Amino acid sequence: MARQKSKHSKSLTRDKGGKPPGFGKKRETDRIHLFGLHAVEAALANENRPVHALRATENAAHRLRPLIAKRGLTPERVLPKDLDRQLGPDTVHQGVLLEASPLVALSLDDININGTLLVLDQVTDPHNVGAALRSAAAFGASGLVMTERHSPPLGGVLAKSASGALDLVPIVLVRNLAETLTELGERGVMRLGLAEEADRALEEIPLTDPVALVLGAEGKGLRQLTRERCDALCRISTASALASLNVSNAAAIALHWAHVQRA
Repeated sequence: MARQKSKHSKSLTRDKGGKPPGFGKKRETDRIHLFGLHAVEAALANENRPVHALRATENAAHRLRPLIAKRGLTPERVLPKDLDRQLGPDTVHQGVLLEASPLVALSLDDININGTLLVLDQVTDPHNVGAALRSAAAFGASGLVMTERHSPPLGGVLAKSASGALDLVPIVLVRNLAETLTELGERGVMRLGLAEEADRALEEIPLTDPVALVLGAEGKGLRQLTRERCDALCRISTASALASLNVSNAAAIALHWAHVQRA
């Protein structure tokens, strides 16, 4: 799976559509903090992610030593309590903190839409988005589409929850999700919305490839315009009416279903 491109990338490989995966407008210019071994390891391994400084314990630096050397970084050696003070005592940093730059913003033209796309409609919890992104990487999704507003920052907690997937799965941030879903439909993508109250179950829907799996925020679910742009609505079958799934669990099940159907 191709890694995302950074705004400082000089050499760009081209995808099947002929566009460089990192081609597009820049995101915010502020630097971000990435923590956790998997998130930092993936960022260091992504040659298109600009990295600036690294704080690490002796054990963490040893584990990441080949990538640190490849990047030409000299980590500042710290104790776990030093990172606790900087990030907060409840942050699971695993002894490492990386200062990096955001990746370049992508458009639909920059990613391969002929696979499985995950679309999140104003999901704001970084843990849920990170977990969904991790599932997207695990089941080979070709990209994640979210709204520019009402989405969490692409770093920090989200990166830790994604366990490295932030630097693996291309992310497209859009201003108007309804218009984007319309465009996907015009490009031949089946838009499948997940809603608890839908009459049909996920496994009853014939899969048309390519497909976009559209999920809404917990509580309010899919917005009305988002529903109207979907080709079909379906629910995930559970054993009990009380067995409500959060959005990241629902995304994992839907992505696995699409992966199996495509295989």
